Amino acid sequence: MKNLTDSFVFWVTGHPPGVSGLIPIFSNKSNKSNVVLGVLIFFGKGVLSDLLDNRKQRILSTIRNSEELCGGAVEQLEKARARLRKVEREAEEFRVNGYSEIEQEKMNLINAAYQNLEQLENYKNETIHFEQQRAINQVQQRVFQQALQGALGTLNNCLNGELHLRTIGANIGILGAMKEITD
Repeated sequence: MKNLTDSFVFWVTGHPPGVSGLIPIFSNKSNKSNVVLGVLIFFGKGVLSDLLDNRKQRILSTIRNSEELCGGAVEQLEKARARLRKVEREAEEFRVNGYSEIEQEKMNLINAAYQNLEQLENYKNETIHFEQQRAINQVQQRVFQQALQGALGTLNNCLNGELHLRTIGANIGILGAMKEITD
């Protein structure tokens, strides 16, 4: 490296290192700046190129990573949107089915209420009919009892002992004839 530096000093000054003679190339600042700039470009070109290449690779890597992340985020967003659409469809189906189920349940309750009313009406009519039959039977029994009592009273008044015995004998004869027929 020392030889390289000595060569540079010789090239710039025109004198070997350690000799103090300046050539007019360094007489103004502009030329000095050009020389320094040339030296920087000559020696720094590789370093600067490496730094820029490294920076370029890091930027490209960051861009690739960002694009991958963006792609993943877009994919997740589409999946989330698809799930949202599915959930919205299911919610709409539940809402529609819920309304139809409510209507069906309402109709079932109305029908059950009508059936209960019909049964109650039938029970009421049956009860009325039963009570009417019972009342008719009671009236018939009373009429029969009164008629029987009246007939017995009339018979007792009209019949004397001898007529009474003849009637009983005739009835016994009729019952005996009926018994022979059935045997």
